[in-house]
Order: sequence, then C-alpha cells, then structure tokens
Amino acid sequence: MIKFEIKDQIGILTLNRPEKRNALHPELVQQMKSKLIEVQKSQLVKVLIITGEGKAFCAGADLEYLKKLKSYSSVENEKDSRGLAELFLMLYNFPKPVIAAVNGAALAGGCGLASVCDFIVADKINATFGYPEVKIGFIAAVVSTFLIRRVGEGLAKHLLLSGEMIEADRAYEIGFVNYLNSNALELSLELASKLKNNSITSMEMTKKMIRTISGLTVEEAVEFCSGLNAISRTTEDFKNGLDNFLNKK
Repeated sequence: MIKFEIKDQIGILTLNRPEKRNALHPELVQQMKSKLIEVQKSQLVKVLIITGEGKAFCAGADLEYLKKLKSYSSVENEKDSRGLAELFLMLYNFPKPVIAAVNGAALAGGCGLASVCDFIVADKINATFGYPEVKIGFIAAVVSTFLIRRVGEGLAKHLLLSGEMIEADRAYEIGFVNYLNSNALELSLELASKLKNNSITSMEMTKKMIRTISGLTVEEAVEFCSGLNAISRTTEDFKNGLDNFLNKK
C-alpha cells in the first residue's frame, strides 16, 4: 500500500493505492507509521517527501472501510480515530523536514495529511483541497487542529463549515500551500535538495521551537527560546558552521 525509496538522502514515501485514489485504510496508516519510525532513525534520510501514486494525492477515507464504520461501537470508533490521529501527530512532530508533494486531489483526511507536513507543494493544475465531511454528517475533528495552526481560525471555519473544494491557486493564496508547480514531485525534490544542506540539528530544534512556543505566552516563549538559543550554540553543527562562515571572511 506504500512505496518507499531514497534518492540522495531524500526519502520518498508514496501512497500506492491508485485504484482507490490512495484512500486511507487502517493497513495503509499502519504501514506509514512503521515507515516513519524507520525513517526517523535512519542516517540515510535527511528530508522526507510524501506523495500519491496516480491521479490523486489522497482522497480521504476508504469507501469500503467507511461502510464498516456504521456498525462500529463507540469504543471501536474511538480506537479507529486514535489510529489516524497518531499518524498525523507523528508527522507533525517528525524531527526531519517533511514535504507533501500534492499531485492531485487531497480530500478530508488526505487534506489533513498534507496539512501536517512542513511544506506543501501542489500541482497547479490537478491539485484540489477540501474538507467535505460536513456534507455527509461527519466532522473534520482531528485534522481541524492542524488546519487552524496552518491558516488560522477564520479560514479554517470557512473550509470546515462550507465543505468547499478549492483549487491549488486558491490554496496558495490563503497560505495553505507553499509552492505551485506543473510537477509537484519535481519541485519537492528541488526543495528537499536545498533543505538537506542545512544543519539537520538546527532544523530539528527549529521545528521543536515552533511547535512549543505556539502554546506559550510571549514571556514564556522568549524565555524558552533564550534557553534553546544557548543550547544551539553548544552543538557541533554550530561550531563547524561558524568556523566555515568566519573562514570565508
């Protein structure tokens, strides 16, 4: 259900259910979680790209699986919801940079999958985004947390309450998408090639900093960042990077 390859320190994780528009399924979710654990530990991967096989990025939940949910007990529904939430949290908290190369439709949980990545590169012609859950009496519960952090409460309300589908250019205008290109994977690889040259330690600390300070007061955030800044100055990456910078002068 997934494919994975490494190209010059860049990991490419591909959702590989094109006949199902790469819809999320418990087995697919578990495979992704296992691969993320592996990639996080690997010294061979500095940046991760997630994309979809075929014409879609990820069309949300698998339809056949959705049919089964009607007979689920409240306990089973909560367990199922937590499984997907764990995947999103793993990606949101992933220490290495993660890029979503959105090659086609990213709907519901698929849109949520893109939103937890650090960068979203979208196919300017084929990519579409939306949270249509309200149209079938459902709510985009877990993914709402990450959407609000990405675009703010006002835009999140519009997308979640309307269930409206938006094109790639509109997603770029509102700040949901970072880059547009005729080939999302190609531009994602270019971006990843630039990111991998940065200090891995610095990027990891920066991601942790951004996650942490969003829940702090200004005073608490400044205090936290002061401490983190001091720690960063003790790393080998800082010492080597500073030496290289000074030697250029």
